[in-house]
Amino acid sequence: MSLNSAFYENADPLLLAVDCIIFGYTPEGLKLLLFKRRVEPFAGAWSLIGSFVQRDESVEEATSRILEEATGLSHIFQEELGVFSSVNRDPGGRVISIAYYALVRIQEEDADLLALHQASWFPVDQRPPLILDHEAMVVAGLDKLRRKARYQPLGFELLPEKFTIPQLRSFYEAILQREVDQGNFRKKILAMGILEKLAEKDRASSKKGAHYYRFDRDQYDRQVQEGFDFTI
Repeated sequence: MSLNSAFYENADPLLLAVDCIIFGYTPEGLKLLLFKRRVEPFAGAWSLIGSFVQRDESVEEATSRILEEATGLSHIFQEELGVFSSVNRDPGGRVISIAYYALVRIQEEDADLLALHQASWFPVDQRPPLILDHEAMVVAGLDKLRRKARYQPLGFELLPEKFTIPQLRSFYEAILQREVDQGNFRKKILAMGILEKLAEKDRASSKKGAHYYRFDRDQYDRQVQEGFDFTI
């Protein structure tokens, strides 16, 4: 036996997991997707969706696999949030978890898959108690989302394909958890040049109606690459 092989064989075993904080948005506000845990410990309690990383996949691949298995969607916006490694974080074993947050359009998800996984969307401020350190993961995810909203347009990942300026403002208010000045918001978002105005109007809120907009994909991607300060 070589010195190197003995070094690896004598190392203490541990498990590596990925946990996903999945955010969505509806006109009622920012939502969090939670799952009924199927295995002990804590079977039947509310949980984030997660899985152990398999030997033949990277952490990023494991995250994509978990998200697609849970929602039926691929190419979901996902970003690493951090490592959760407290020694006693999981009574089932020595498990280190890498947390990712993801953004999905609720209207595009596979409802049958969610039912299969016993998953439900909760308003972020009305979420139930969560197992392990998943509450800490959610809090960290919300903080990252609010900070990211200042320098990257997130609406493309969460909003329907077409929306009004008031709907976009409500989206930002839901993320930032505060009211946003209507005039300043409209002026600033239009000046960014990432919206395409449509001929169609939403007449549900007023007789005059509000024009629908959609994101200009090329301009949007450029803003994502360059970053911006969207302090409102």
